[in-house]
Amino acid sequence: MPDRRAANLLGALVTLLHDEVETATAAAAAHGAAIPAALVTVRGEPGLSIDALRRILGLSHSGAVRLLDRLEEDGTVARKAGPDGRTVALQLTAAGRRQADQVQGARQQAMQRALGVLTPTEQGQLLRLVEKLLAGLTRDQPHCDHVCRLCDLAACPEARCPVARAVH
Repeated sequence: MPDRRAANLLGALVTLLHDEVETATAAAAAHGAAIPAALVTVRGEPGLSIDALRRILGLSHSGAVRLLDRLEEDGTVARKAGPDGRTVALQLTAAGRRQADQVQGARQQAMQRALGVLTPTEQGQLLRLVEKLLAGLTRDQPHCDHVCRLCDLAACPEARCPVARAVH
């Protein structure tokens, strides 16, 4: 049985880190909610359908359409004809790519501040523990996609990603 205090402190840390990332990415995207994750997700997977984005972000279809209307209005996302003619393929514009880069940079800076309180040895220990937690808690491919919606795919390619490896 896990220690109750450890569980409580882990919950507090997760809440603190979530708040730090949410604040940083919302500022970088000039919007909160799902917009930062939408930008990063579409950048990582150009041509993604509205339905796939909706599932990754955990939105209803109408919520995803409203989100995309806003991104299109901002000039960051373009809707193109999908491969089957019935679907829409999402692409970032140049402005969208710049904004996605800013979102990921802000997320990276927030996490580097957190890691900065640890020594290099402690960072290595934490890395191993985080990899174990991510691999052990990932349920399936849709969950994997949702967990990695803000990830820097260059920093953690699929072959080394504990979340992706857990479902393959």
